[in-house]
Amino acid sequence: MTGALDVLEVIAEPTRRRILDAVRGGERSVSELVEIVGMHQPGVSRHLRVLRDAGLVEVRRDAQRRLYRLRAEPLRELDEWLEPYRAELSGRLDSLERHLARTSRPIPPKERSS
Repeated sequence: MTGALDVLEVIAEPTRRRILDAVRGGERSVSELVEIVGMHQPGVSRHLRVLRDAGLVEVRRDAQRRLYRLRAEPLRELDEWLEPYRAELSGRLDSLERHLARTSRPIPPKERSS
């Protein structure tokens, strides 16, 4: 499951997550991403290279522009890797909810003062 861990390492960086959020809805040019992310073009390009190397985005040339779009497959692999952890957490929360339902006592309403 090395691929999922590599993706997790790549998306741990907040700027890369903002870029992924921006391309989630469709293709974006580098200049659009520069504006959205609020970073100079060389920095955005470095992050795009990391995302592309991890397989999270793909690029398409359109004349002089490069358009980037999301590749969801690596995120699906990460999602599959995380599923057992979500199931464990959900089971623990269900157990806590049952425990609280068994042991909690209602709090009586405060009496009105006249």
